[in-house]
Amino acid sequence: MLGEAPRKLAMVLPAMRAGGRMDFWYAAGPHVFETIEVNMPSGRIRWFDAKKGYGFIAGDDGKDVFLPQTALPQGVRNPRKGAKVEYSVIEGNRGQVAMGVTMVASAPSLVKATRPKPDDMAAIVEDLIKLLDSAGNGLRRHRYPSSADSRKLATLLRAVADDFDVQD
Repeated sequence: MLGEAPRKLAMVLPAMRAGGRMDFWYAAGPHVFETIEVNMPSGRIRWFDAKKGYGFIAGDDGKDVFLPQTALPQGVRNPRKGAKVEYSVIEGNRGQVAMGVTMVASAPSLVKATRPKPDDMAAIVEDLIKLLDSAGNGLRRHRYPSSADSRKLATLLRAVADDFDVQD
């Protein structure tokens, strides 16, 4: 790579290329640059806690890699569980640590994947409107709904809100 004679490396310049490869340019002399190509490992976010500032990546090679918040790309604060990433690895005191993480693909939203079909949701919303109208009429007469009706209405409102609240 750099020849038989050991040379002092003046600087290392990483340059990202498409396809998960990274080129490193070594300044082997005043005007001599040599390039090597390194494949970056990939994996999926196992979990990440933004409050703690770290998480773990499940590497495609089966190894767990520590993911500090400082390794995330700029603008990414809380990567979703299951998101596909590429990263470089350094050896830390307690094992492998991810550096220079690149988001390849975001994980699909579980709420979006499991919510009801629009036709079914329309029927649920219409039933909810009828229940809310009934509760509103009682309130106009200065009466709250009974405890059982209030609980049923609150449960239904939360369920409908969860189906509408899709976080991308």
